[in-house]
Amino acid sequence: MVEPAFIDLVALLRKSVTTLYSDLVTRPTGRAVRLGIEQQLGSAPGPCVSVIDFSQVGILDFSCADEIVAKLLLRYRAADRPAEAFFFLRGVAEHHREPIDCVLDRHGLLLGAEVRTGERLLLGPASDEVRRLWHGLEELRRATPADLARRLGIAEPAAQAGLAALAGHRAAVQGPAWQYVALGALVSGAAL
Repeated sequence: MVEPAFIDLVALLRKSVTTLYSDLVTRPTGRAVRLGIEQQLGSAPGPCVSVIDFSQVGILDFSCADEIVAKLLLRYRAADRPAEAFFFLRGVAEHHREPIDCVLDRHGLLLGAEVRTGERLLLGPASDEVRRLWHGLEELRRATPADLARRLGIAEPAAQAGLAALAGHRAAVQGPAWQYVALGALVSGAAL
């Protein structure tokens, strides 16, 4: 079972660098926050979806986005990752998007996010077809490649390849019997 783990970035910032501010600026600040997230993940009892909450974050600079978002994703996407963790952002404001999109593009990473309007988006350099598959999976919550192919009117091998790419980026979870599960569904408490 993949459990959600909620991480309040501002609370972690205040604990990690002892500040009263809610701005994520400078690489050392980003590194301290990332290490705090990794420490929390180290105590998770099993696989988890780490929901990183940006809702109270003021400024996010590029160096912090690189430390908190890109380096975290790269470490937990690697074969020798320290824990079985997936990531989903919540409370992302428009002014957070540029630094996050920039670091995801630079490293070729994908990441699901819920922006402040409540809309869920796939961030990073994905093709239109992969974005369509991600949104289709988010709507269905869980699906096989055949389910999504029928729903989206595409060939099943294309759906399989796109879902495998999403799972490889850890933007979806591959469950049993070729069923894929949306991270948004797991964040909402759906069982794998």
